Amino acid sequence: MRRIWADLGLPGIVDVHTHFMPKRVMDKVWQYFDSAGPLVGREWPITYRTDEVERLRTLREFGVVAFTSLVYPHKPGMAAWLNQWAAQFAEATPDCLATATLYPEPGVEDYVADAIGRGARVFKAHVQVGRYDPSDPLLDAAWGMIADARVPVVMHCGSGPAPGEYTGPGPVLDVLLHHPRLRLIVAHLGMPEYSEFLDLCQRFDDVYLDTTMAFTAFAEETMPFPTADYSRLRDVGDRILFGSDFPNIPYGYAEALTSVTRLDDVDDDWRRAVLYDNGARLFDLAPR
Repeated sequence: MRRIWADLGLPGIVDVHTHFMPKRVMDKVWQYFDSAGPLVGREWPITYRTDEVERLRTLREFGVVAFTSLVYPHKPGMAAWLNQWAAQFAEATPDCLATATLYPEPGVEDYVADAIGRGARVFKAHVQVGRYDPSDPLLDAAWGMIADARVPVVMHCGSGPAPGEYTGPGPVLDVLLHHPRLRLIVAHLGMPEYSEFLDLCQRFDDVYLDTTMAFTAFAEETMPFPTADYSRLRDVGDRILFGSDFPNIPYGYAEALTSVTRLDDVDDDWRRAVLYDNGARLFDLAPR
């Protein structure tokens, strides 16, 4: 696995889509996947179901030099304490990009401001699990603060693996029209609305896409990437970021890597940009 990035002359991988959470929250997430709940919709074994120390060791052995601890609330009253946990986790884990989250609730702008003040480097928003409209007026001030601080937001807003009440490009477009400088990272390339989210990426200079689960055999079974859009991936190659969804993936990490690097319509410069350079630039990491 390390040879994949080493042969490209990279110092390692920047993975913008990994999950580290409080143990009781992660256990509940895994239980949901085990039950193949309605937001999952199919059998979904967790490949890297190990304790936190082992998961960190595993990522580092793979050559991941920077990663996230994407946390997300599913109800009011969770986001602030998740942010506290994530800030402490980042302080103890220097290669983790300090992560925060938010939810449409009174006071959201206060804990978002606090997270930014404490050095949050990326936010996570999960429209599907949270069952909220990202253009909810309660979030407007928070989006404005995040945009002004130039902190990227990884947002699960596509309708895969199962659609939610507010998934899809429409609500996201509403947010971007009000906050065009928001650094938005659309998770999973926006699957299955790949084309529509590529439209947003080409329309807004600060919209990025992460590759999480895209192009893998698991995703291609039910949400194949449209052949006609491969050329568009090349066109926005400076805003495609590698993501894995580690540890919550039903296959090995090597497949997450090779699903991106084996694409026929891209060159090694594109692969280097996706695996490291774009993330390093976005998060002010050391250039290679």
